[in-house]
Amino acid sequence: MTTKADVIKKDQQYSVPVAARPDFVLARGEGVTLYDTENKAYTDWVAGIAVNALGYGDEELNSVVNQQLNTGLIHVSGLYHTQPMVELAQLLCDNSFADKVYFCNSGAEANEGALKFARKVAYAKEKSNKTKVVSFTQAFHGRTMGVLAITPKEKYQKPFKPMVPGAVVGEFNNIDSAKEVIDDDTVAVIIEPIQGEGGINVATAEFLQALRDLCDQHDATLIFDEIQCGLGRTGDLWAHSFSGITPDIMTLAKPLAGGLPVGAILATEAVANVMQPGDHGSTFSGGAVVMQAGKVVVNRVLSDGFMEHVQEVGEYLMERLEEINSPNIVEVRGRGLMSGIELDIAPGDIVKHGYENGLLLVSSGTNVIRFVPPLIIEKSHVDELIEKLTVILEKIDG
Repeated sequence: MTTKADVIKKDQQYSVPVAARPDFVLARGEGVTLYDTENKAYTDWVAGIAVNALGYGDEELNSVVNQQLNTGLIHVSGLYHTQPMVELAQLLCDNSFADKVYFCNSGAEANEGALKFARKVAYAKEKSNKTKVVSFTQAFHGRTMGVLAITPKEKYQKPFKPMVPGAVVGEFNNIDSAKEVIDDDTVAVIIEPIQGEGGINVATAEFLQALRDLCDQHDATLIFDEIQCGLGRTGDLWAHSFSGITPDIMTLAKPLAGGLPVGAILATEAVANVMQPGDHGSTFSGGAVVMQAGKVVVNRVLSDGFMEHVQEVGEYLMERLEEINSPNIVEVRGRGLMSGIELDIAPGDIVKHGYENGLLLVSSGTNVIRFVPPLIIEKSHVDELIEKLTVILEKIDG
């Protein structure tokens, strides 16, 4: 019989050591709870990093995926038509600003593609000199080489320099800074309406509106990265909705297929139509199993009462977090079921104590504990979190 120790030893022997995993082995999930090989339960406030929107063991998701598997049509590449791909593309277009969709396999890949789309827009207008890409402080757009250049964190960039040229960084939520860095050489501006990895920083409506105006003024493509904050997580379908403006491109990934790998680039007709056969591609894009899973997730998020539930539980979570009386809490912030507490101490010990107390927690930014649970989480789970988190903080304070 394979033991926990066997799995951890083999992981250390055979896996590239880019993750510091805790010393337990997850084995199964149900609802918003994960169980390890020793049957210890953990309430999940991570959701695979904001991925598992419907939690674990969702009957409809499992049924639809299994039905598609049973057809034998799992992968045929993007060279051929399949009904699931077209249906998910239409579903996303019908419920967003977008006219066209391109599917890929991850968030980083979606953002890489979005930058290519923006470059092709400029090229089609005979403005290939426009090469600057503006991102903002605390941004996270991925770890592949192109988007790493627009993820301005020294820890991520330093070992892999030189970066891809053209990246310029403005200050998040600072309109004056945006005006300084966005000019006629700018090909694209990319921003997360709520920064996830950067520390749950919420863009103001005024800032997003200013970016839209500046992009129009300088003929630049505006890209909203909703990979973590989109698809119902904020209590709205799209995190940018509150701003009253729309981008030229929006990237999606994490929750879109309920845990299966997927990415998507949503674009206006004006952007999409500059792309021609051969301009971009991906072997695994639009796989039928993944597309069927995506349809389940999008339709569930759009179903009656779902986003109202996210809003209600999200507001309750924020209220309860603000009730915690700890001198280490600097600020509580977020929207919907994407919230965080900023601390004046490093969050590592809190995460470790969470494991001991049956909580999966994750940090973001410098000193932030991030809460991005499955969207089906209930108020009772919030109460459990607050009770345990209060004890953990008291223990650390003491």
